[in-house]
Amino acid sequence: MDGEGDVAMTPAGLDWKFSQVFGERAAGEEVQEVDVISAIEFDKTGDHLATGDRGGRVVLFERSDQIDHGVLRRVLEGMDCSSSRHPEFRYKTEFQSHEPEFDYLKSLEIEEKINKIKWCQTANSSLFLLSTNDKTIKFWKVTSHDSSLLARCRRTYAHAHDYHINSISNNSDGETFISADDLRINLWNFEINTQSFNIVDMKPANMDDLTEVITSAEFHPSHCNMLAYSSSKGSIRLLDLRQSALCDNHSKLFEEHEPQGSRSSFTDIISSISDIKFAKGGRYILSRDYMTLKLWDINMGPGPVATFQVHEHLRPKLCDLYENDSIFDKFECCLSGDGQRVASGSYSNLFRVFGCSSGSSEATTLEATKNPTRRQIQTPPRFLRSPANYTHAVGSRRGLDNSGVDINGNNSYDISTKLLHLAWHPNENLIACAASNSLYMYYA
Repeated sequence: MDGEGDVAMTPAGLDWKFSQVFGERAAGEEVQEVDVISAIEFDKTGDHLATGDRGGRVVLFERSDQIDHGVLRRVLEGMDCSSSRHPEFRYKTEFQSHEPEFDYLKSLEIEEKINKIKWCQTANSSLFLLSTNDKTIKFWKVTSHDSSLLARCRRTYAHAHDYHINSISNNSDGETFISADDLRINLWNFEINTQSFNIVDMKPANMDDLTEVITSAEFHPSHCNMLAYSSSKGSIRLLDLRQSALCDNHSKLFEEHEPQGSRSSFTDIISSISDIKFAKGGRYILSRDYMTLKLWDINMGPGPVATFQVHEHLRPKLCDLYENDSIFDKFECCLSGDGQRVASGSYSNLFRVFGCSSGSSEATTLEATKNPTRRQIQTPPRFLRSPANYTHAVGSRRGLDNSGVDINGNNSYDISTKLLHLAWHPNENLIACAASNSLYMYYA
């Protein structure tokens, strides 16, 4: 994938290096559940980073290797000496976004865990962002006050979802955003917290007839009338809000059917999409299911243009992963700002980076430690068919082989250490990822 479809030279594999870690865990240190990171998000400039945790807190970081909002970086780039520098961040502030709640109507305790964070447009040097737990979305304004930062909740958007909120996404119009749960997608105006408009409703008249739920939703990055949402059946629907107020019918459907004879008792579970992201230009959508990353071209047919195997060595162990519920883990995905690479996490605090330009065979395994490449071993590439008239090497060219055994013959995965959340800097090759309560950053 090159920009918006132009063919370019295949980039070489990147040399990833450790940059920073915040909240590093000492050997043997017990991590409190409330400190585990549950959301990561860069703003559009890449100068700010936000994390949310299971204790309902939001922590903000700001870029510290720049002077005057990037002037130094641009000067260095003009002097052709930027290669020695990489983005660095410093702690900025934190605040309690959500507290535990209790739904008395349903006799249900609502966790304070932050599910998603989205940065909003800045104004008058103030920062704005949305954060949500399972039921309640909050709109925050962060301003400087006596040399310190003060976070204030501007609005609370509540009582619009019967099921857990899995997605929030800002519209490019700067005025509206969507929130999605298992069965509905609602459209909000930032200025109005008392009313939302239901634009997708998948709830059947009889819940016994329910066969599919919404798993992720996102607005197109530049077309304010377009959004996409994924489902537990492994499909992605593209919607056009101009067609009707309630989008019962999609404008495009993207899905890949399993070949005859390849289905198993776990096929439906592992095909469920856990996350989708639009590429910056809006032509491509990246999706993550349990086993793979898939890249979709919204201008082409219904199937993916590329498929990347994240941890194929786990396929023989799906029964065990089902028994311990790990098969239901929801891994996120991300794309580089230039559209040349994609990334997603796995177990043992590993994450994979794949090249997605035409002809690329880049496939790198990294570990969320200070030595990210220590788990890498050389294995032959594996190829998957790609319907876009070219083939990607998408297996373990680097990293673990497909047997699930490392170079010393040891079992290679630890389901208790899973890397679910990560984000790619919008303009540079910098990845931020969460390993339990620790935030790691890597650059190339």
